[in-house]
Amino acid sequence: MKNTSTYLVNINLKDMLSLIKNNKMALNYTRNRFALAVVFLLILFKAQAQGNKQPKNIIFILADDLGWSDVTLYGNTDFYETPNLERLAAKGLTFTHAYAASPLCSPTRASILTGQNPSRNGITAPTAHTDQLILKAQVAPNASPSSKAIITQSVSRLDTQLPTLGKLIKSAGYSTAHFGKWHLGKEPYSPLEHGYEVDIPHWPGPGPAGSFVAPWKFPNFTENYPQEHIEDRMTDEAILWLREQQKDKPFYMNYWQFSVHAPFDAKQGLIEYYQTKMDLNDPQHSPTYAAMVHSMDQAVGRLLDEVERLGIADETAIIFFSDNGGNMYNGLVDELPSGEKILNPPTSNAPLRGGKATMYEGGIRVPCIVVWPGLTQPGTRTDVTIQSTDFYPTILKQLGISLPSNYAIDGHDISPVLKGEEYESQPIFTYFPHTPKVPDWLPASMAVHSGDWKLIRLFYEGENEKHDYRLYNIKWDISESNNLSSLFPEKVIELDALIEAHLQDANTVTPIPNPSFDPSKYRPQDIGVPPIGLHNADAIKK
Repeated sequence: MKNTSTYLVNINLKDMLSLIKNNKMALNYTRNRFALAVVFLLILFKAQAQGNKQPKNIIFILADDLGWSDVTLYGNTDFYETPNLERLAAKGLTFTHAYAASPLCSPTRASILTGQNPSRNGITAPTAHTDQLILKAQVAPNASPSSKAIITQSVSRLDTQLPTLGKLIKSAGYSTAHFGKWHLGKEPYSPLEHGYEVDIPHWPGPGPAGSFVAPWKFPNFTENYPQEHIEDRMTDEAILWLREQQKDKPFYMNYWQFSVHAPFDAKQGLIEYYQTKMDLNDPQHSPTYAAMVHSMDQAVGRLLDEVERLGIADETAIIFFSDNGGNMYNGLVDELPSGEKILNPPTSNAPLRGGKATMYEGGIRVPCIVVWPGLTQPGTRTDVTIQSTDFYPTILKQLGISLPSNYAIDGHDISPVLKGEEYESQPIFTYFPHTPKVPDWLPASMAVHSGDWKLIRLFYEGENEKHDYRLYNIKWDISESNNLSSLFPEKVIELDALIEAHLQDANTVTPIPNPSFDPSKYRPQDIGVPPIGLHNADAIKK
């Protein structure tokens, strides 16, 4: 017979009532009030312990334009310092192969909130701050004669008809708040219309208004003191909100940082500190950008401090992610210790190729940490491939919130990965039907990752209106230096079939052949080459 105390702990209330009615042993216990009280106390203790295993709170920290190589987690930088991300990683699970759904910010943000790939929801470019209202993707009216394809126009607002995370979690009884960057539409498409009860600073723009260091240019949000840093202020606001929460009510908070997006400015003391570390032989040598990364990391640390001070760390899941890869193309002026000024690219994503706005790894592979008490183990790592779309079904599953019916979700529940269980990585898709002329740019394209392989389809870039392809084995060639499409044609066919099946399933609006294409004006040698003067600080605003 089982040990009696263990047996009693492992029964639930329904089983106990059944035993009281039907089991002689249970009847014997009912004659002893003390023993019966112990039984129920043990059941209550077990229920309480089980409840504490699953956090009731969610904090989602999303950095902006923070590259995979911009943090110390992966051993690729000696210049930037991110001790608080290291501290967060020590508490949970670090992902080495986490991917944004897009190489630009707004599409990835929408993918987190909807669980849908940009190919399905139509948000493929960061146009939500513009006046043009587009709620359905469409093919652009025309293209230059030098282009083989006509690209598409992005949806410009996050449709309020979608069952977004904020709406679903709020409807389950959670307090909700959004702090920082949104960039998915101003009212009536702001966080307040997507389930968030609080939205600070309630700003629809692509970056902080005017600068990181005050004075700012937010219309209804001013600094508390001269030269206040926006990340310090956002952290102050988030901490104040945390302190106001009721102990018996769960919360879901977005802290979506403005850092480290343009415009490029930082605290002067931090810039001077990183000037002492500059090495022009290191591709990462901008003291301004390093200072911005530093402030981003400090904000994470302050949130961790507050969660621990409030005594809610064991019941709070924390997710850290970035919306796309590091910015290689906006120029910023840095000052050398000698006083000489130089024009720098913000960062380098080496060993990854490319960066923000490119389909290469540098544009879409991002840092990711998940701390989920009761699921993740402290200080662990995984090479499982995940994408930003996966957070939607995973969060809802872990909070016990039903997935919306009749609603297509591209993400996968990665709970087994969080638990350290066996999990077969699913193919992930990146759809980017645009052609911003940045270093390593590509024509309108779509990529699929499957295992160690990555295929990029370039829409209609082949002969006779056929597609062209770039095939890489990321395990062998992390820098994507060798296009293997001619050596492995069967793999191209296999992976392209996955792309086509996804496009059909998502009913994607895709580029079309350009009827005005003029071969005499086509310059394939310019693919991947940015125009002269790109590194001007005002070259690209998004």
